Amino acid sequence: MRLEDYIQELQNVELLEPEEEAALWRAYKEDGDMAARRRIIESYQPLVFKQAMPYRALPGIMDVIQEGTVGLIEAVEHYDPARGVAFSLFAVHRIRGRMVDFLRKEGASDIACMDAQPETGGDSLKESLADTAALSVPEAAESHELAGRLHAAMDRLPEKERAVLTGVYLESQPVETMADALDVSTSHVYRLQKSGIRRVRGMLSRFMQHW
Repeated sequence: MRLEDYIQELQNVELLEPEEEAALWRAYKEDGDMAARRRIIESYQPLVFKQAMPYRALPGIMDVIQEGTVGLIEAVEHYDPARGVAFSLFAVHRIRGRMVDFLRKEGASDIACMDAQPETGGDSLKESLADTAALSVPEAAESHELAGRLHAAMDRLPEKERAVLTGVYLESQPVETMADALDVSTSHVYRLQKSGIRRVRGMLSRFMQHW
């Protein structure tokens, strides 16, 4: 399938209302309804597309999208609605992780989303992880290595901290949206963001001494 055809198909995707989505999750998780599972996967395909956009100039963009879809399917299978984290925040990390792993194997990985500024302003994730001391600009290989280590570190974060860092930096979600999704205050989102960055910085400290 060509990218243009894929984008055309996305125009026909119907997004889920909260009540409908909750019912689908119950049907799938409690009753094993595979039609509900398929409907959830279809409705979140635009999230895969959004995560693939930093790589849209690559000749293998449809392979990237396919890998992201595999990540989406894995997220659907592992998601627990009872844990109180919005599915989009849970899924985006797996989706992008699949894409980055694929591109790293292909030798075409980049860290565009790490360099992006969050919609709420402030430093990029890469800048936030750096100590206040001046650091040299990493070469491409070091950037690829940092991206891999970052994702591994984020996998080890508490769930809400991981959701906040993923939402703010990788999905460009406003803090208010994150607060609603996690059912916490905006000030608590900021605390989770700072705590998550501190934990990741600690996990990457040895690598970043040479960055």
